[in-house]
Amino acid sequence: MLTVPALALAACGRTDPPTPSAAPAASAGSPAPHAPAGSPAPHAPAGSPAPLASPVARVGGVGSACELPVTFGLAASWQPEAVAPMAPDDPWAALARRGPLTMACEIDAKPAGAIGFLRVWTGGEAEPRASLRAFIGTQAQDPAYTELRVDGRPAVEVTYRTSSQLDDALKPERAFAVRTGRGVVAVSLDSPDHEEHEEMLPAYELARRTLVVTR
Repeated sequence: MLTVPALALAACGRTDPPTPSAAPAASAGSPAPHAPAGSPAPHAPAGSPAPLASPVARVGGVGSACELPVTFGLAASWQPEAVAPMAPDDPWAALARRGPLTMACEIDAKPAGAIGFLRVWTGGEAEPRASLRAFIGTQAQDPAYTELRVDGRPAVEVTYRTSSQLDDALKPERAFAVRTGRGVVAVSLDSPDHEEHEEMLPAYELARRTLVVTR
């Protein structure tokens, strides 16, 4: 489980190796099943379609590295780790909260050879679009929202641009959100630049394509 210092380093773009307590991707869950019959085709990202990644495990179930209201497939070598809850008055709490959503799981791309994370955010009773609007904040540039279906449920994806912490250059960001029985769950793709974003996009598409609401 991520500690406060580890979360602070991750938020600043550091990609230090996961702590020893992090569960390896191989133990994140049982081998990934095939997508349920009737699942919608993956929503095409802007520009050229990303190559489809194949799941090697699932995260989100009981006994996995992050127990969530959803499960989804993990790409090879991506390493999930739960984020410890923080008190509202904790000075580090802002790093794990965006709008109404709180970070519950961080999936590190470094073992797969990329720099960045898939992050899972939970909470809030607002609709997915309203949750994403608050999630990206007022500094997001060129936000574009797309209605789609995830696990047969209404969902929303947002793509936008923000200033990089490395050099202030604009970089792409994206996230999707779906309602569960325990509030909204959002999955975001967080990367330091355009190149890393494109490299990690198949893992993000895999998460969205295979997500199943379980609670």
